[in-house]
Amino acid sequence: QVQLVESGGGLVQAGGSLRLSCAASGGTVSNLVMGWFRQAPGKEREFVAAIWWSAGTTYYRDSVKGRFTISRDNAKNTVYLQMSGLKPEDTAVYYCTAAPRGAQRITDIREYDTWGQGTQVTVSS
Repeated sequence: QVQLVESGGGLVQAGGSLRLSCAASGGTVSNLVMGWFRQAPGKEREFVAAIWWSAGTTYYRDSVKGRFTISRDNAKNTVYLQMSGLKPEDTAVYYCTAAPRGAQRITDIREYDTWGQGTQVTVSS
């Protein structure tokens, strides 16, 4: 089973940018849908973005469209989440996750079976 390790979180002012990275190892990533979820204090973990590794097709939650971009680097087995125009409401722990390529409901947390440890993103106003 693939292992996921996130990096790149931090503290940024509103309007700033961050790039999160998720390095995958120990498995075949081309069979997977890679996702980013986030969890703010006192709230449920929510879907942010996903990418089908083989096709490169992407999908985003409405509130991040036009601000966030998910991508992958085949040579590095790494998925990225480029975040710009950050808002205080984007503050959360961001988790990288993986689901089988055939997952149907890619915004549903139950489709994902592998998770990274999370990385904190804090956006100050």
